[in-house]
Amino acid sequence: MNRPAGFGGPSSSMSFSTRIPENGCSPSDLTEEDVDHLRIELSKMEDEIETLRQVLFVKEKYAADIRRQLGLSPLSNLKQNLSKGWHDVQTSAPYLSASATLDDISHSDIYMRTRDGLSQAGQVTTSALSSMGMVLTSRLAAMRALPLPSPPRSLSHNISVPTMSFLHVSPQTFLHI
Repeated sequence: MNRPAGFGGPSSSMSFSTRIPENGCSPSDLTEEDVDHLRIELSKMEDEIETLRQVLFVKEKYAADIRRQLGLSPLSNLKQNLSKGWHDVQTSAPYLSASATLDDISHSDIYMRTRDGLSQAGQVTTSALSSMGMVLTSRLAAMRALPLPSPPRSLSHNISVPTMSFLHVSPQTFLHI
């Protein structure tokens, strides 16, 4: 099997440019013999690519079997990769620089005053909402203590509703409204 140089084998005895030459010749300028040779080379390359895919598949399967035997699951691999990635982030120059900047900010006078002010505002808000809740609770309790209105009394006689048969409304009446 002929392989391109750099892939473990000698290159083909014939070489063809894969781009259009500067003189403007196109692939249609190739002889019938050149086209046949290129098709054979292409077929060999495609066969070799398929063989390499199959070999890679077998090797990946074998590596997965070894990982399984070692007790390394895909989840543990992912966990290990995430841990390593997080460690790399924490030791990176941008992270260290940002961390130092945030540390400087958190110790600044303006940050501390802002933090204290927001803390006080939160405490006041909590106190106000708590007071409002207690007032609402006591009002609801007072409303519960009130007697409920008595149920409506039933009338001892029947009231008859006269029928209005003299009114006849046709469906067309509603269409003209």
